[in-house]
Amino acid sequence: MFTYDRRTVDAAGAFLVGELERLDQTLHLPLHSVTWPRDIDLREDVTMADESSSFTVTTFAAAGGISPNGKNWVGQKTTAIPGIAVDIGKTPSPLHLWAMELGWSLVELEAAQKVGRPLDTQKYEGMKIKYNMDVDEQIYIGDDQVGAVGLCTNPAVHAENSTLDWNAPTTTSKMILDDINDLINTAWERSGYAVVPDQLRLSPRKFTRLLQPATEAGSQSLLRYIAEQCISNTQNGRPLEIHPLKWLTGRGAAGKDRTVVYSRRPEYVRFPLVPLQKTPLEHRGISQLTVYFGKIGHVEFVYPETLAYQDGD
Repeated sequence: MFTYDRRTVDAAGAFLVGELERLDQTLHLPLHSVTWPRDIDLREDVTMADESSSFTVTTFAAAGGISPNGKNWVGQKTTAIPGIAVDIGKTPSPLHLWAMELGWSLVELEAAQKVGRPLDTQKYEGMKIKYNMDVDEQIYIGDDQVGAVGLCTNPAVHAENSTLDWNAPTTTSKMILDDINDLINTAWERSGYAVVPDQLRLSPRKFTRLLQPATEAGSQSLLRYIAEQCISNTQNGRPLEIHPLKWLTGRGAAGKDRTVVYSRRPEYVRFPLVPLQKTPLEHRGISQLTVYFGKIGHVEFVYPETLAYQDGD
């Protein structure tokens, strides 16, 4: 009598099917969601040979003429004319090597192909899911083991607390709009009124609140109302981009949800990433092995003052 344990049966995707059993042949992959391609621009000039990525920020210092804090007025016979000082600071961050090995025996591969569930393809899909989930986490919340901070967790970004409960019965559309405008204005003010954020990221719970009608007539959703009526639309000439983000749930102070505003432009914030590469297929006995590898960096906050956080329910 033959016995089949779960490992033997599942390894090649072969199962015992009864006469009255209708097996669905569709391959159902694990549920997952990644949004990093939507929310950040990549810095693609980094290569596999690079150990780190860096950028510079230039600052100027200039004294006035008659008054050190004033304009550069000079007299016609002035011999001492003030100049300008330049300081260039470099900010480096490491690039970390990411790798995963895919392997299968020729027996497993043959068995999987016979039942119509190619093992090599499924392992490749699993590797891609793991890679994208790792990149997604690195971009949004960073990694404590390598000392990386993410788009939602940078301590250099100003974080404020909101006392407004969006889901309270007494909270109106105007109050929510004012709450978001306050957050946008915080980033705008900290940038010296040079940059108005064009991106808003909310927890799924808060995003659901914005899908409700803005008025009793129900002619416009709160989402569209805020996108078109906020400061960002009037200053940037285009509606504010609003999307839900799972990483913001409970990410704020005291376990509250966090809201993030920023400008999606590579000169303000970007992410260095070396695309995946693979080694040639290696034959070892009756097994085949290949390794996929790439490099993942840290989110580069060139101007952290263009971002702002808000914690609240």
